[in-house]
Amino acid sequence: MLHHVEIYVSDLDVTFEFWSKILARLGYRETAFWGEGFTLSNDRDAYLTFVKVSKKHESHRYHRSGVGLNHLAFKVPGRTLVDELRQFCVENGVPLLYDDRYPFANGDQNYYALYIEDPDRIKVEFVAAD
Repeated sequence: MLHHVEIYVSDLDVTFEFWSKILARLGYRETAFWGEGFTLSNDRDAYLTFVKVSKKHESHRYHRSGVGLNHLAFKVPGRTLVDELRQFCVENGVPLLYDDRYPFANGDQNYYALYIEDPDRIKVEFVAAD
């Protein structure tokens, strides 16, 4: 079982604004905050820690098609919540991925999911558990 994920980010304030609001809808809350980072947790699943990238490495931009993490996927309890998350993203200007094929972007009519990008262009998926 996954314990936690730590992600280095380019702008801590923008990242906090994005992740804290969207994950609050899944029961996550801020459980730690310090000058260079913060942690979000829901007491059930792996917690997420976000840390400001050091100046030494900030020129190395992230791309999900390169070596490393492609995306984070969150299982959510039902299609209604996936739809609510999509509406939240639309209202808040969050980039939607594959929206022309929403909610069956992977081609499987039994796989109901939303795909978005975070401020550093990390792909994030929310998939209905049912």
